[in-house]
Amino acid sequence: MTFKCWSLISVILSINSCNLNKKILPRVEVNSEQKWVLESKGATNFISQISVDALKKELTYFASDDMEGRSTGEEGQRKAANYLKEAYQKMGIGTPKGLNYFQNIPEKFFNGRSKTDAVNVMGFIPGTEKPEEVLIISAHYDHIGINTKGEVFNGADDDGSGTIGILQIAKAFQKAFEEGKEPRRSILFLHVVGEEIGLYGSKYYTENPIFNLKNTIANLNIDMIGRVDDAHLDQTKYLYIIGSDKLSKELHFINEAINKQYSHLSFDYTFNDDNDPNRFYYRSDHYNFAKNNIPVIFYFNGIHKDYHNITDTVDKIDFPLLKKRCEHIFLTAWELANRKERIQLN
Repeated sequence: MTFKCWSLISVILSINSCNLNKKILPRVEVNSEQKWVLESKGATNFISQISVDALKKELTYFASDDMEGRSTGEEGQRKAANYLKEAYQKMGIGTPKGLNYFQNIPEKFFNGRSKTDAVNVMGFIPGTEKPEEVLIISAHYDHIGINTKGEVFNGADDDGSGTIGILQIAKAFQKAFEEGKEPRRSILFLHVVGEEIGLYGSKYYTENPIFNLKNTIANLNIDMIGRVDDAHLDQTKYLYIIGSDKLSKELHFINEAINKQYSHLSFDYTFNDDNDPNRFYYRSDHYNFAKNNIPVIFYFNGIHKDYHNITDTVDKIDFPLLKKRCEHIFLTAWELANRKERIQLN
């Protein structure tokens, strides 16, 4: 998650996160007149593709010192981009419109915050009946690099957890594709760069979209889903939901229905409050999609004491919980990609 303009807030959160997170706002419930029915079947047949072992193996490498903190424009970020590209190639997942998995972002776009060009990384599974309609699942793969002491900020949770989570979700969709269960709509797995320095990768994509934004049905953004914050030490099977009802109540209802039927997580809407001082709705890559009137959900585990510290390491990740959260996002994405009609704006 981007640190821009929020250093003071993050310090306060790391000390007092328990107090800040206590309030759980009432969710938007489906009333008796709203009979929400999940239309798409078969997703649970592919959940087994998301495994603790695979998450641990991939994240252990992705959040290792070898990646040099994945700072935008640095060698570690380029290593990370190539790792993601090779992962999609190994899974047999293609890339949109002959891009060779990379969307190049020129150095000048970063306003002096990157020394070189950098890339967004994309995997793509085409839809069958409505291929022009696209669901985007996103996470940022960059982090904050190495400090002046030579210490590496590994960013295991921020946002190694979301990055590797997307790879596992993509693997489940690809398995379905190979077994003849192609999605009705296309799915873009979008790994954006430059988030930590100002949401630049998602900004570049939305200003230079590979697919028409009018045909982008939703953005599911994953940023930090591998840990537990102080507010949930007694209830670890939770997930913060941000933005789900702001542009499309249908999106909110679907996310809730998936949880009720399958995932059984405790959803916390504290940070969805328009008056929340943390303003997380504006602080990750989904916001650049929301600005373009695209419905979004930001999946988040909250701030912890290791946020933007060298101690955000893979040994702190709760892998069974990460798996559970990835499964929920996969099931939600499956429903969105396969419903008869695309979700509607409010």
